[in-house]
Amino acid sequence: MSLSVEFEHRFPNLRMQIEFEAPTPGVTALFGPSGCGKSTVVMAVAGLLKPDSCRIDIDGTVLADTKANVWYPPESRRIGLVFQDARLFPHMSVLRNLNFGARRAPSGPIRFDDVVNLLGIEHLLNRRPYSLSGGERQRVAIGRALLAQPTLLAMDEPLASLDAPRKAEILPFLARLKTALKLPILYVTHSTEELASLADTLVLLKTGSVVAAGPLEQIITRSDLPFAVRDDSGSVLTASVIEHDQKHQLTTLRVGPVAFSVSLLDSEPGTQVRIRVPAREVILAAHEPGPTSVHNVITGFVRAIAEVEEKHAGIVEVAIAGNVSLLARITLDAIERLGLVVGGNVTALVKSMSVEILSS
Repeated sequence: MSLSVEFEHRFPNLRMQIEFEAPTPGVTALFGPSGCGKSTVVMAVAGLLKPDSCRIDIDGTVLADTKANVWYPPESRRIGLVFQDARLFPHMSVLRNLNFGARRAPSGPIRFDDVVNLLGIEHLLNRRPYSLSGGERQRVAIGRALLAQPTLLAMDEPLASLDAPRKAEILPFLARLKTALKLPILYVTHSTEELASLADTLVLLKTGSVVAAGPLEQIITRSDLPFAVRDDSGSVLTASVIEHDQKHQLTTLRVGPVAFSVSLLDSEPGTQVRIRVPAREVILAAHEPGPTSVHNVITGFVRAIAEVEEKHAGIVEVAIAGNVSLLARITLDAIERLGLVVGGNVTALVKSMSVEILSS
């Protein structure tokens, strides 16, 4: 099962050549600078733009294929759309807005009560859009799109117009959404926080083309891509809760064969959690040190080294398990003093309190 997108289109100031494939269900995030073509990809998938040539396939259903003369109009594609602004009908209550999404929809597995409970909007049903906060309006807009029984949910920077508190309010609902409904989601964002919390597959765009595409955990730690040089660079890992140490207020997580100690979590053993390790918080040593206050001492090897000239620093990609890597931002002097070379052994040290818990 996959989302397969391939198209070419020429605009007056940009030629787009897009090709990627992502497994479904899951969140496929489109990321890149303004004007690189993220929203255009959404428009092509939804049928709002007819490219010069294209082939778009969702889970084996071909929605567009110019060579085979196949073109499903937007209303036949069953793509649920959510934009930056909620676009609710101001004269309708929340209940009527939600029912509008379901009115012409075919029967499907997404039930009204489930959506209302999942998005936490039961107490809003009798209110009008003008009386809602920005986060509440976006939750209602998502609910309306879901009740249309989409085969794919396309979200074009749905949190871009919200302030930090409203984003923090709605992100947990989006995380629950992808887990509970098992629905393919195409998600456009400028935010690395949203990427780290939600994305499964990352498609990195630049000036109308795909720079890289693949699992988030691998793409975000590649030292040859723009993420590695950002001030907020780091690794995103999926871990399992192993056990809790109430006495020392610690929880043990496991990523493949590697164990991480973090501050005590309120999650049952076996629960999957997503964690982030900022590159600036990773310390490197040439050899495993003696006793230290750092709980996480992880051996690995240097997969890649990149110099960030404008920041007078280096980015070291440390392989710790299979395709799993940690990023470390250190000085160029430290790279030289430690004698770090690609393929050489290295030890990464991470404080338990530096590991960020993104979702569970």
